[in-house]
Amino acid sequence: MRTITIFLSLLVLSTTVINAIDYTKKQEVKSFIEMMNKEFNYNEKYLNKLFSNIREDPKVKSKKIKVQKKVVTNKEPKPQGSWDIYSRTHIENNQTKLGVEFMHKHKKIFKKAQKKYGVPPEYITAIIGIESYYGKNRGRYYVLDVLAHKAFGENQRKKFYQYELQEFLRMCYREQIEPRRIKGSESGAIGLAQFMPSNYKSLAVDFDNNGKIRISSPNDAIGSVANYFKKNGWRADEPVSTRVRYKGNRFNGLETGTKFKYKRKNLTNISPRRYFPYRDEVHLIKLEREKYDELWYGAHNFYVITRYNHSSYYAMAVHQLAEKIKASYLKKYKKHKKNKLYLAKK
Repeated sequence: MRTITIFLSLLVLSTTVINAIDYTKKQEVKSFIEMMNKEFNYNEKYLNKLFSNIREDPKVKSKKIKVQKKVVTNKEPKPQGSWDIYSRTHIENNQTKLGVEFMHKHKKIFKKAQKKYGVPPEYITAIIGIESYYGKNRGRYYVLDVLAHKAFGENQRKKFYQYELQEFLRMCYREQIEPRRIKGSESGAIGLAQFMPSNYKSLAVDFDNNGKIRISSPNDAIGSVANYFKKNGWRADEPVSTRVRYKGNRFNGLETGTKFKYKRKNLTNISPRRYFPYRDEVHLIKLEREKYDELWYGAHNFYVITRYNHSSYYAMAVHQLAEKIKASYLKKYKKHKKNKLYLAKK
C-alpha cells in the first residue's frame, strides 16, 4: 500500500483556487481523511491540501455547449403531457441522426460488445446519447469539488456522497489520474456513460485493452455500458417493450411501473399492437400524454434499463431512441459493404 502514499504525495495542486473553501476545518472532513489513511493508506498531508482548496463554484468556466435543435416552423403550442415534454427533451434534437453516426463510426467496438455481452448496439448508443449527447456533453463540473460540497455541505444524502467521494479518490489512484482535473455532471457522474465513481470499479471495463479504464473514451464507454446491462441481467435476443391497446383514453385500472408485474393472460382487454414474442410476466408502463395515456408492456430487459436510471420514462426514452437509431441505421447502411452490425441470422 506504500505506492498509494507515494503516488498521492507526487500529485500537487497546479494552482491555488480563487474563492476556495477550506473543508479541513470541519470535523467530518478530518474524520474522512483519517479513515482514508487508516483504511486505504492514503497520504493525510496530501488529502489535507486537497480539501483545504475546494472550489467554491465547481462549474467549469468554458464556452456554452452548442446542442443542435430542430427548426420549428409551426408556432402552434406543443402538447404538454408529462411524456410529451420528457420525450422532446430526451429523444428529439437530432439524437437519432447523431446516434447513427456514432454507431457507424464505432461499429467494430459495438460488434465486439454485442458478441461478448449480448447487448444490441442501438441500446448502448441510446444510453450514451441521452447521458452525454454522444460525448459532446460529458459534464461541466469539477467532480472532486462537486462531491466535496455534497459530502460535507448541507445535503440529505451526505453518506451517499461521502462514499462516492471515497470511491472517486480510489479510482483516481487506480487509474493514475489527478483528482482535480476530472470533469463530470453536477452529481459527480463521469464520462460518456456518466458512471458514478462507485460503479467504476465493478462495472467499467478496459474494452480496448490498453491497460487503462477511461469511460471518457468511446471504446471503454461502449464496453462499460454493455457490461453494466449484462451484470444487471440483460437477456440476449429478448424484446424490451411494445405498445398495447386498452379501452378508453386514460388508464387507471391497474398499478403501473416496474414495481408491479402481471401475467399476460390475466390482463384482460389489454393486447399488444404488434407481435410480441415474450411469455414471461410484464410490467405495465404508462406514458401520460396531454389528451390520453399510452400504455406499454415492459419486459425483463426494460427493467434492466431502469437499473441504469430507475425512472420508467428514462427507460422508455432509451427504448424508443434505440428503435429509431436502429431503423435509421439500417435504412442508411443496409447496402453498405462494411455494415457489420446488423446481419441476417441464419
